[in-house]
Amino acid sequence: MKILAFAGSNSEESINKKLVTSVAKSFNNDNVEILDLNDFEMPIYKNEREKTTGIPKLAYDFAEKIDESDLLLISLAEHNGAYSTAFKNIFDWVSRIPGRHHFGDKPTFLMATSPGKMGGSTVLNIAANRLPFNGAKVIDIFSLPFFFEFFNSETGEIINEDKAVELKAKVEKIKNELAV
Repeated sequence: MKILAFAGSNSEESINKKLVTSVAKSFNNDNVEILDLNDFEMPIYKNEREKTTGIPKLAYDFAEKIDESDLLLISLAEHNGAYSTAFKNIFDWVSRIPGRHHFGDKPTFLMATSPGKMGGSTVLNIAANRLPFNGAKVIDIFSLPFFFEFFNSETGEIINEDKAVELKAKVEKIKNELAV
């Protein structure tokens, strides 16, 4: 099984990238590729730009990464209650590829984390409701609040026992459903 993992953030110190990287390690018997959205930076989408220059090759490259995968692990950064601009821009460009269901009808595990008590739950709820319309088959969601208290960045592990148990159960459920 090929797994594609990425954080919906372009921060070089992204806590969501730390989370998704940690979760990806739970699928240690599989082929996991972790993407960095910085490798897919494109001009901000606008209709006129698409008409004059077309869809950037990086949008096709990102879509190809999705198409080559069997499972998506996405941890979304929450910026002012919604997606980060970096994620939304890639999402917008990929949506313009003719005949494409953005997320390729792939099983998707959505996650979010933040330093506060909400754990990115606002963006997670937006994504869980929106992304299925765009070809993400959301099989579960996970929110990690209080990132700096609940996650050990040196070991890459969740140190809050309740959240660690919750995540482990969700990962096992996904593995069982997909026969990983």
